[in-house]
Amino acid sequence: MLPLRAATRVHPSAPGFRADARPLNIPVKKIGPHRRRRILRHLLRWALVVFTLYFLPVGYQLAVYYLDQDRTVPWWSQRRDSSAQAPDPAITRDAIIQVYAARAVRWRGALGVHTWIATKRPDESYYQRVEVMGFALRWGNQSVRIRTGTPDQYWFGSRPLLLREIRGGEEVNQLIDRIHHAARNYPYTRRYAIWPGPNSNTFTAHIGRTVPELSLDLPSTAIGKDYPTGGGLVQTPPSGKGLQLTFGGLLGLLVAPEEGVEVNLLGLTAGIDLSPPAIKLPGVGRIGYPDFARSVLP
Repeated sequence: MLPLRAATRVHPSAPGFRADARPLNIPVKKIGPHRRRRILRHLLRWALVVFTLYFLPVGYQLAVYYLDQDRTVPWWSQRRDSSAQAPDPAITRDAIIQVYAARAVRWRGALGVHTWIATKRPDESYYQRVEVMGFALRWGNQSVRIRTGTPDQYWFGSRPLLLREIRGGEEVNQLIDRIHHAARNYPYTRRYAIWPGPNSNTFTAHIGRTVPELSLDLPSTAIGKDYPTGGGLVQTPPSGKGLQLTFGGLLGLLVAPEEGVEVNLLGLTAGIDLSPPAIKLPGVGRIGYPDFARSVLP
C-alpha cells in the first residue's frame, strides 16, 4: 500500500502556473425560509388529502364495526339462506348471469367485500356459482369453485348487493361458456392472499376483463380487484374498457368509461364516477347514485 502524501502548493515557478487563476466556485442554491414553508404547506395539503380520502374512511368503518357489531354470534353460524334477488330457476326459461358483492367475514367486512358470479343456462333449473374460496386450498389444489348453489345467498349474515344482471337466450348462453372457460384458466388457481391479492375479487375482475360484455364496475371495497392478472404494469380495467396501471395491486391508476377515475393506494381505492355520478371511498364504498345495470340480450 502506498503511503499517503501531504498536499503541496504549486510553486509560482512551476510550469503552467497562472497567477490570475481563480479557484473553482460551484454555486449552491440555497432554499430560503419562504420556499421551505411553501414546500411544507404543499406536503401538508397532500397528506391531508390522503388522510381524508383513505385513512379517515377506513378508521370510521373499523370504529363502526367494533362499536356496533354484535360479535356474540359466531360468524360461521350466521345467515346463509337466499336473499330473494335471483329469479326462480324452476320457472324461468331465460339464461341468466348475475354478479354479487357482500361484506366479508368478521373485521374484514368493515373494509372489503367478497364477490362472485351466478349463472343459469336456458335448459337448467338450477344456478351455478363461479367464485374463488381461499379455504378451498386447504383441502384441494385450487381455489376456483364452479358448483351448484344458491346464487343470492347471504354471505355469513351479510346481504349481497346485486351488481350486474344479464338475461336472454343463446347469446347469454355463449357468455356463460366464456365465463366458465375464463374461470378454468384463472392464473392464480393455487394462490390466495387476502391483501393485496390474488383473492376472490381478483378472480371476478379477471372474468370481467376476459368477458367485457359484462361491463363490470366492481365496488371500491373489492380489495384485490386491481391485482395484476397479466403479470405487467398495464392492464385492462375489470369493465373491459379503458386503461389501468398497477404496481402489484399496491399502487395504481384506473381510467375507464364505466369505472371513472380511481386511484389505488396500498390496495385501497378512492375515485370518482361520472356515469352515474358518485364518489368512491375505501371501506365506505359508493356514495351517490347506484350503479346496478340489467341487460336483456337475444
